[in-house]
Amino acid sequence: MKRIVYALLATFSGLVLLFSYRTSLGEAVALPPEVKTDTVASTSSTGASGATGGSSSATPAPSATAAQAPASSSGLTDGTFTGSSVNTRYGPVQVQITVSGGTITDVQAVDYPDGNGRDRQINQSAIPRLVSETLSAQSAQIDFVSGATYTSDGYQQSLQSAIDQAAS
Repeated sequence: MKRIVYALLATFSGLVLLFSYRTSLGEAVALPPEVKTDTVASTSSTGASGATGGSSSATPAPSATAAQAPASSSGLTDGTFTGSSVNTRYGPVQVQITVSGGTITDVQAVDYPDGNGRDRQINQSAIPRLVSETLSAQSAQIDFVSGATYTSDGYQQSLQSAIDQAAS
């Protein structure tokens, strides 16, 4: 009988300890403030310049700022075009492209998930790879980044929106 009582007490104690354990929901590592980049230039060897303090919660409307140059053989009008903000499971993604001479010459991830350390860690490597894919493909037909599927999907949809604006 004593064994049963001890077994029940040990089980109960173990369950109390297990359910009272709090996992960390905060940042695991302190990242430098330059993690979220506003500009990723195609000719830059560093891949980033500028930084922001965080992401905005407002969803800006798609906009196009273009010096209406004649459309080139690719069908894209020169100028800067901001794609629509696409909500993903981890946060919004929005892309801005610059078209010059009918080709995409610059891509910026205006907004992307950075709500916690893991989001910043994933997107710190995913965004430059997506930008590189965009500049080489010159379209929204790009390869997704493994481990950043939701960001890649939102990026591709926003990119297609910006390209559609540049094509009209």
